[in-house]
Amino acid sequence: MTNKKILISDPTLRDGNHAISHQLTAEQIAVYCKAAENAGVPIVEVGHGNGLGASSLNVGIAAISDKKMLTMARKHLVKSKLGIHVIPGFATIDKDINNAIDYGVDVFRIASHCSEADVTENHISYCSKMGKTVFGVLMMSHMLDEKGLLEQGLKMQDYGAEGLILMDSSGNYLPTDVVKKVSYLVDNLNIPIGFHAHNNLGMGVANSIAAVESGAKILDGCARGFGAGPGNAQLEVLVAVLDRIGYETGIDLYKILEASDIAETELMKHIPTTNSTSIVSGLSGVFAGFLKPVNRAAAEFNVDPRDLFFNLGQRGVVAGQEDLIIEEAKKLQNQVKRKAS
Repeated sequence: MTNKKILISDPTLRDGNHAISHQLTAEQIAVYCKAAENAGVPIVEVGHGNGLGASSLNVGIAAISDKKMLTMARKHLVKSKLGIHVIPGFATIDKDINNAIDYGVDVFRIASHCSEADVTENHISYCSKMGKTVFGVLMMSHMLDEKGLLEQGLKMQDYGAEGLILMDSSGNYLPTDVVKKVSYLVDNLNIPIGFHAHNNLGMGVANSIAAVESGAKILDGCARGFGAGPGNAQLEVLVAVLDRIGYETGIDLYKILEASDIAETELMKHIPTTNSTSIVSGLSGVFAGFLKPVNRAAAEFNVDPRDLFFNLGQRGVVAGQEDLIIEEAKKLQNQVKRKAS
C-alpha cells in the first residue's frame, strides 16, 4: 500500500522575509508561530530570507537578529518543530550552527547551489552528529538534469542528510520537469525527496502535486504564497488539494486557512502575484528574489527589465551575485545607446 503521508515544511517566516526586505519583527513571528502551531504545521522555518547568518549589506540587513527571531519562534512552537535554512557561505558551524542549537532549532536545512553540494559536507555532518534532523537542499535545481542532481544528492546523502529538497528557486519548472527529476531521484536515493516551489509561472501548487505523485514525501508551502518575488506554493491551497486527493499532512484545514488570513493581515504589505516581470524571471531561470533589484537597476539605467532578466539567465546568475545585475544593466544601456546612434 502506498504511503500517503506528506511532511509539510512552512517557510513563511523565512522565504516571506525576502518579500519585505527581511523586516519581520519579533511580534509578527510570534503571531504567525501561534497560528501555525494551532494548525498543526509540522515544521515552521524562521529566519533571514537567505538563512542563518545572512544578515548583511550585501543581501539585506534583517530588522532583528537571528537570536531574537529563533528564540521568539521557539517560545511559541511546542508541537511544531523549528527549522532554519543554512547556506554554508553565510553560516559558520562554530558560531551560527552552535548558537542555533542552543536556541532550540530542531531541523537544519543545509543548502547549496545545485552543482556545489561539496560545500555542505561539514555542516550536514556536524548537524547529524549533534543529533539534529538535517536535510540537504539543492537550490536553483532547474539548472541540472536528473543525473546531475543525483550526483549531488548522493553526496548529501553520504554526508548524513535525512532528506533531499529540490528548490525551484526561479519558478522555472513545469510539472513534466518535476516528474522527470523527482521520480529519478526517488528511484536512486535512499532518503526522502522534497520539493520547494515558486510561482513565477503560476505553477507552484501544480508542481508540488506533481512532486508527490512522483514519490516526493516532503513539500514546502508558504501562507498566501508569502515569499520571494511572485511567492511560493500557497500553503493553504496545498493542504486543501493534498487532502482532496488523499494525502495526509496532519494539518487542520480550517486552522491553516485562519493562519493564512493572519499572515495576510499581519505579515504582508501585499499578496504575492505573478506579474509580467516575474513570468520573465521564471522563463529565464533567474532567482525569484532578484525581482526588486532587477527592477531598480532597469529604472536606474533606463533598460527593459525583461531584457535584463534574460541576459542574467544566459549568464547563469544565482543568488549572491547581485553585483552582476548592475553590470548587465550597464551593458544593456550601452547596447541601447549604440542602436540609437
